[in-house]
Amino acid sequence: MLATPSAEALARLDRLMARGAAFLGSRYAIMGGAMSWVSERNLVAALSNAGAFGVIACGAMEPDRLAEEIAGTQALTRMPFGVNLITMHPRLEQLVDVCLEAKVGHIVFAGGIPPGGAIRKAKEGGAKVVCFAPALALAKRLVRLGADALVIEGSEAGGHIGPVSLNVLAQEILPHLTEVPVFVAGGIGRGEAILSYLEMGAAGVQLGTRFVCATECIAHPKFKQAFIRGAARDAVPTVQLDERFPVIPVRALQNAGTRRFMEHQAEVLRRFQAGEVTKEAAQLEIEHFWAGALRRAVIEGDVEYGSLMAGQSVGMVTREQPAAEIIQELLTQATDAIAARAG
Repeated sequence: MLATPSAEALARLDRLMARGAAFLGSRYAIMGGAMSWVSERNLVAALSNAGAFGVIACGAMEPDRLAEEIAGTQALTRMPFGVNLITMHPRLEQLVDVCLEAKVGHIVFAGGIPPGGAIRKAKEGGAKVVCFAPALALAKRLVRLGADALVIEGSEAGGHIGPVSLNVLAQEILPHLTEVPVFVAGGIGRGEAILSYLEMGAAGVQLGTRFVCATECIAHPKFKQAFIRGAARDAVPTVQLDERFPVIPVRALQNAGTRRFMEHQAEVLRRFQAGEVTKEAAQLEIEHFWAGALRRAVIEGDVEYGSLMAGQSVGMVTREQPAAEIIQELLTQATDAIAARAG
């Protein structure tokens, strides 16, 4: 049983989260990270029902499929939730329309700078716009483009990552950007860390890895067990063998698939140097290696050759728990830290 936080400590935490919670419309300023195949209706609704803010991962969904997922989520919760859209999706503006038609209150643009037209469409349709900012200059630019809030995500995060840690990003951005709420993400697995970033000026936090082993998450049991067994050192970025063939950095748990990817790169490089394939064809072979690998791991349980995208906080995932229990645990850790200082 978790101890009940003291009223004074909880009031302090509420004050620190007030701006982020008001922006999201949730009880707590805790966003769920949008993880493809993981952040679907069941987990999203569970997070929102527990007082956090769930976010659907649209990923490669087509408009009709996204509409179904939004409707399915709305059937499970009356609380606010958002939708994460990848800016490179060929039907981005249609996806924005789907969100607006369903009265989704928050649209999160990820994967690059969203087109100005998509931001305008979302805002004119009544949605609040959240964007990812990997640097201060870009953060300021996104605010000028109309972003209502930002997420700064460090390289400790799972999945596609940038080159800078959250510890550094927070110091570079939080003191200098106060016009909009800024949420922090990457490597956060305990309430004490949440508290420290709130005290630095963050409006709230975003967690993904910590929620993969929520009871409500539909991820395959083998996928969850890989997280429970995993340590921080096991979650590493993909390795690029040759600078002529860039590899998008993705943080995931090492497995037979990651080792085979190294062998695949080496073989493709050998064939290119022998003149057997063009540079363009070689690049495509490397890029296509992981196609469908995340779904195979999450849905089918192929933890040997699928992609086990996970953040470095995976070592703090020790068992399967209901989403509400995970959130309560985080809050208790934060309020205990507040109470300890006061005491």
